Amino acid sequence: MNTVIAFILIFGTLVFFHELGHLILAQRAGILCREFAIGFGPKIFSFKKNETVYTIRLLPIGGFVRMAGEDPEMVEVKPGYTVGLLFNKENKVEKIIINQKEKYPDALVIEVEEADLEHQMRISGYEQGNEDQLVSFSVSETSFFIVDGEEVQVAPYNRQFHSKTVWQRIKAIAAGPIMNFILAYVILVMLGLMQGVPSDEPVLGKLIDNGRAAEAGLKEGDRIQTINGEKMSSWTDIVNTVREHPEKELKIVLTRDNVKMTKYVTPESVKSGKETVGRFGAYNPVQKGILTSISYGATETVAVAQNIVTSLSKIVTGQFSIDMLAGPVGIYDMTEQVAKTGIINLLKLAAFLSINLGIVNLLPIPALDGGRLLFLLIEAVRGKPINREKEAFVVFIGVAFLMLLMLVVTWNDIQRLFL
Repeated sequence: MNTVIAFILIFGTLVFFHELGHLILAQRAGILCREFAIGFGPKIFSFKKNETVYTIRLLPIGGFVRMAGEDPEMVEVKPGYTVGLLFNKENKVEKIIINQKEKYPDALVIEVEEADLEHQMRISGYEQGNEDQLVSFSVSETSFFIVDGEEVQVAPYNRQFHSKTVWQRIKAIAAGPIMNFILAYVILVMLGLMQGVPSDEPVLGKLIDNGRAAEAGLKEGDRIQTINGEKMSSWTDIVNTVREHPEKELKIVLTRDNVKMTKYVTPESVKSGKETVGRFGAYNPVQKGILTSISYGATETVAVAQNIVTSLSKIVTGQFSIDMLAGPVGIYDMTEQVAKTGIINLLKLAAFLSINLGIVNLLPIPALDGGRLLFLLIEAVRGKPINREKEAFVVFIGVAFLMLLMLVVTWNDIQRLFL
């Protein structure tokens, strides 16, 4: 159960901040955001604040922000429809009742002759009982459709995604992945403050109780000068030397409180993949401080991002293997293994997954943020948008590809873990 909670919290947090980036920049551009959702499928919980409905859905495999104009509008008013109209104090149409009009006895019922609810914001038609006289009304830009008793806000063109400048749309789309990088950075800064920042100084950090280093009389804070006569300039030098000498005695010259001394340590033999390496039971030193942690957050975020990009580049060079990918099942297993080692490593995993989510979403694949950004960049160069139908078709192909890839990766995870 702890693994389930950890998985939901980590995955939910990553998705939440990703979608929050989209939401904030879209709202700042004046785009009507109908829904902010964590998960897909049936709604479990929802509430409305201002113009947006916030929902948690059953399947924890992603999320979305539904912006007006990105998809065909859910409600359409055509000539010949019979609708009810309710008015505000300025005598503008405030609510357009699509069905169940009998519940609104004060509504003016008309048969629609013409409706422009994007640009002119007007609706005209014939009143019931007075079919000879055409009446026309202004529609408020904050009006609502009422369908099955529920309100759906009308989206004037100036509130729709495609009405905004290319730069505004780029910012709204790019904000999701950028928010993932920011989240990872904040987590890593927190880790630096909590546990200190790893240092590459040739100094011993904490020692493992009953480890070979502790048994040999080494102590935290000892500065290693040489091992078997070889100068140690960094913690990396120490680790590499110890790894190369499993079950072989090492002569270590060190200084402690400005006193030079010699100790003899025999690293124990441990398995590391297919290799047998030496380990003597000491951690690298750490430095604590706000500025150090801030710097560590930035450098570690960049380093992790570079490693992920390097791994993804293997797709281009042909070194790619499906085993390099993990779906929800693989991530759940990873979370289970890491959760056993404590909150620190769980936070490190969250930072890694957040960076990974940000980078993957920036790949130029239709249906991902990177694909949408590519379309917008092409529009910026051409000076006009790509045909909406062609774009929709390409996005459909992208969605189909991602679904197929998800199925393959999930099946591969199941085989690796359970079969």
